[in-house]
Amino acid sequence: MLDRLQYVKQRFDEVSDLIIQPDVIADQKRYVQLNKEYKDLKALVDKREEYINAVGNIEEANEIIADGSDAEMVEMAKMQLEEAKALLPELEEEIKFMLIPKDPEDAKNVMVEIRAGTGGDEASIFAGDLFRMYTKFCEAKGWRTSVVDLNEGTSGGFKEVIFEVTGEDVYGSLKYEAGVHRVQRVPQTETQGRVHTSAATVMVLPEAEEFDVQIDMNDVRVDFFCSSGPGGQSVNTTKSAVRLTHIPTGLVAQCQDQKSQHKNKDKALTVLRSRLYEMELAKKQAEDATKRSSQVSSGDRSAKIRTYNYPQGRVTDHRIGMDIFDMDGVMSGKIQKFIDELQLVANTEKLKESEVF
Repeated sequence: MLDRLQYVKQRFDEVSDLIIQPDVIADQKRYVQLNKEYKDLKALVDKREEYINAVGNIEEANEIIADGSDAEMVEMAKMQLEEAKALLPELEEEIKFMLIPKDPEDAKNVMVEIRAGTGGDEASIFAGDLFRMYTKFCEAKGWRTSVVDLNEGTSGGFKEVIFEVTGEDVYGSLKYEAGVHRVQRVPQTETQGRVHTSAATVMVLPEAEEFDVQIDMNDVRVDFFCSSGPGGQSVNTTKSAVRLTHIPTGLVAQCQDQKSQHKNKDKALTVLRSRLYEMELAKKQAEDATKRSSQVSSGDRSAKIRTYNYPQGRVTDHRIGMDIFDMDGVMSGKIQKFIDELQLVANTEKLKESEVF
């Protein structure tokens, strides 16, 4: 393991030198990539120091015990040896997972799209519940959320809501939320007290930066229209909302959240760029999926991933067979347990494939 970590240290020193070079700083794309690599390598280099210290403590303790001339020192050395031997397997396990090649998309910000599925008004209400769940989760993580576009349901919630999430390693966590979310509960509109099943679809798109996807504006039709929904006097009076249609692919993106037409156009362009990027990513994921079958793949947006059973107070993630009996907690954004378990399963699969050790 130390040989592999020595390579990591060499690369860290190399990247540390590169990110202060003027020609690298001038190349924004390369500078951003190297900064991300520096951060990831720094964590591994720090863990390497811990590992070297633990190995050194074992060697030192063994020498003192073998010498045996000072009884008090021998006792202390035995305690040191015990601690270091207990720590070493933990460090090895952590390092194994850290050495798994990271998905370059994981560090990206995201666009989250929630759409009401089967279930009419109740599906729209549930889409609204999911939106609140995610905004609370993001708030707890210190991430910023910003609504890009929404279409309200007739009885509350949303037929569709699109929002942007910015922060640290956002896609790496939220990508596991992509798919069909199903709810089983008595709808507000139900008079007989019967449990209904409704669904909403969540899409999580890694936010593409300008150097990821180049869009020729000659291929884009731009339409302006009046905003709908909350917004004061400017609603339905000024054409501040923007809709962009990418003619070669037929993809459409719109934004009406900002009062400024220019800001709405910028946001809509970000959504369009992310959708184009996600199309290419989906193709790659489909190709990868043919090579291996992963139970936590984020590529299949039609897969039923989670059920929220209100009568039993149970939330089930079908990919890993995990149940959490804390409906209120989950709906108030406490979904980290699901994400941690999904990441662990995905990393274990990657570890088996990479056969690093």
